[in-house]
Amino acid sequence: MGVLVRGGGWVTAAELADIVGVTPRSIRTYVAALAARVPGGVVVESGPLGYRAGTDAAAALRTQTDADSPRERVHRLVRALVADPDGIDVFDEAERFHVSPATLEGDLGRVRALLGGGASGGDGGGLVLERSGARARLRGTEMAQRRLLSHLVHEETDEVGFDLVAVRRTLGEDSIGAAAFGPFKADLVAGLGELGYFVNEFGIGDVMLHIAITADRVAHGRALDVTSETPPPPAYERVGQLVDRLCDEHLGVRLGAGDRRHLAALVMSRVVAPGADAAASDVRSRLPADVEAAVRDVVRRASTAFLVDLDHDEFVLRLALHVQNLRLRAREQAWSRNPLTRSLKSTYPMIFEIAVFIADGLSDLLGIPLMDDEIAYIAMHVGGRLERSRHAGAVLTATIVCPGYYELHELLRSSVDRSLGQAVDVVGVETRADPDWSAIDTDLVLTTIDPPIVSDRFVRIQPFLTESDIERVQAAAGRVRRGRRLARLQGELGRYFSPDAFIGRIDPAATPDEVIRALGARLVAQGVIDDDYVERTLERERLSSTAFTDALAVPHALGMTATRTAIAVGVADPAIAWGDGRVHVVAMVAFSASDREAFQTVFEQLVEVFSERDSVQRIVRRGTTFGAFLDELVAVIDG
Repeated sequence: MGVLVRGGGWVTAAELADIVGVTPRSIRTYVAALAARVPGGVVVESGPLGYRAGTDAAAALRTQTDADSPRERVHRLVRALVADPDGIDVFDEAERFHVSPATLEGDLGRVRALLGGGASGGDGGGLVLERSGARARLRGTEMAQRRLLSHLVHEETDEVGFDLVAVRRTLGEDSIGAAAFGPFKADLVAGLGELGYFVNEFGIGDVMLHIAITADRVAHGRALDVTSETPPPPAYERVGQLVDRLCDEHLGVRLGAGDRRHLAALVMSRVVAPGADAAASDVRSRLPADVEAAVRDVVRRASTAFLVDLDHDEFVLRLALHVQNLRLRAREQAWSRNPLTRSLKSTYPMIFEIAVFIADGLSDLLGIPLMDDEIAYIAMHVGGRLERSRHAGAVLTATIVCPGYYELHELLRSSVDRSLGQAVDVVGVETRADPDWSAIDTDLVLTTIDPPIVSDRFVRIQPFLTESDIERVQAAAGRVRRGRRLARLQGELGRYFSPDAFIGRIDPAATPDEVIRALGARLVAQGVIDDDYVERTLERERLSSTAFTDALAVPHALGMTATRTAIAVGVADPAIAWGDGRVHVVAMVAFSASDREAFQTVFEQLVEVFSERDSVQRIVRRGTTFGAFLDELVAVIDG
């Protein structure tokens, strides 16, 4: 369902099967099961072109899965184990679930795997499933049990973000309800604003989840103990008091000192930042010296490595404050989810790559590798800074051709400036009915008369600008920008690709490590890189998957130490597993320091080409040889 929702268009059963890693017959079964979640609704549309998300797709994602499915039984088992400190009777639970004891034993094995996968946290209070005769119980700290509950909710809501229905399924129907959730959140945001904080709306849903878990556990006599005699900072104390008051008002629960401190720390480390009026000295006063120094150093190195303008004091301080909060979360492995992670990675691969570089540079400070959601928050800081420093070169120039009649051309120019000023910069107006068309060299030509030249640059508009005119100009501007970007990539293809570094068909069972080593060996044989570069590419892959789209992985090392820039390519049909998804094309890129400026062009444009499903299918199906692959790639770029 997530693939259809993200794509928006039609996808064949074969393509879906390839992406998911199952047979087309299984896809038809999945579609039927999804449709059953919203009886009478349109969850998935089917037709000659395949399947696409229907109007009720979002509702299906938020609807409870089959209660008899293994995952749902595991979740119900975990809820039962967490609810009762004395554990459960295996045979009683099997009867309650209407399954055999052997089936339930298999589900208990899945619970152990869930705990072993880090779902219960890594603070020394991780959970263990103990077994004594017919009884099974969880042993571990209260904090670890709460993390496990949080993990269950996140498992159910990966595609839809915070979902109160999933929270209530996990905690029970008597937990926080919609009538309390909305007012609680509104009052929390308002209260934090009165305390002088900006609120991160991307993180507040996660904090509300922990508030719901805390309120439920406290209501059942499972409060947190105070783990330190040191009083919290005054700011934390004020936030803790605010949350406690709102829990009392909206949920009828009073928090003890341990839970006040816990929730205050969550709020302070996940969803607040100093207000707009906060001075640099105020921000710096909240920062340990080692955090600011580490961030300043890695930002300086990132600016040099990627040739970007990041090294500004305000940016460094804001990022350092985020990193300080990140360090607090890292100590408890209390990660903050980011609903924009997937889109940031596929739409802004260069920004995400800079964030990975920064995260890697801070690994010693943080003491733990970061998950993609946390890297995405760093990417948002980076993207915000680059957006502010971006120069006006991104705006296209335009000439208006409007034969003179009173002040008609002036009115038209005023309308264009008002409606399209952020997309185009009008640098000239031609009022002749027979202008020298060949002499007009701007990016776009907006003309009220038919031009004798057929080109994407020329856009026919009305003397009185209409909404349709605006849409056509914006579309033309988008085509011109894309054409320029891809033209730069096309100009580099001959330099970077070679038949000796091409694998026409990757073994469907190959792992990412095996593919990286196979492609790396081709580049090593050419003298482009050494074995150390291959190992550093594997290290980069472990930091964050380089699958930037649903079809393409771009493994590479962080350091630009190749003797020259080169790309080794492997094509997979069917798709192979890579990170959390599956990919059709693996392009291992080795960059040299002398080609720093080419890094952004090659990297981003390669990702852009392989973000369109139709283009990917065309390249993969026909590109079985190096010549065919290059021909199809060029044809896709040419449009």
